[in-house]
Amino acid sequence: MKILIINGPNLNLLHKRDSKIYGDLSLAEIEKKCHKIAQDFNMAIKFEQSNDEGEIVAKIQEAIDNFDAIIINAAAYTHTSVAIRDALEMYNKIKIEIHLSNIYKREEFRHKSLISNVVDGVICGFGDNSYYLALSAVKNFV
Repeated sequence: MKILIINGPNLNLLHKRDSKIYGDLSLAEIEKKCHKIAQDFNMAIKFEQSNDEGEIVAKIQEAIDNFDAIIINAAAYTHTSVAIRDALEMYNKIKIEIHLSNIYKREEFRHKSLISNVVDGVICGFGDNSYYLALSAVKNFV
């Protein structure tokens, strides 16, 4: 099973953001843990990050024929991107939206996700464990 993990804007600087909200790990450290878990689950993962909305859309489109599932932390684009939402809607395999923080305990504008209604599930509020829980969910979904 091949899984694409997509990370949106500013997650490349995760280790420099508010640790009370985002934790202490860098995205590279989370990626390393994800690779270990994927290996244990007999999965192959590709871990991507982009600050560019168009790049994220292109990655989702490329996944249609190349990956069995998408795990996406669209970050700020969660609340603003119709383009990412539409690309995810075209992807007809397993899709999981994740967030490090509980978006419903944050600012009001973060309470609305444009992508939640086109994915199979949402995991939020568990810090870096949101990634690992999503991998487990994909493993148990099939």
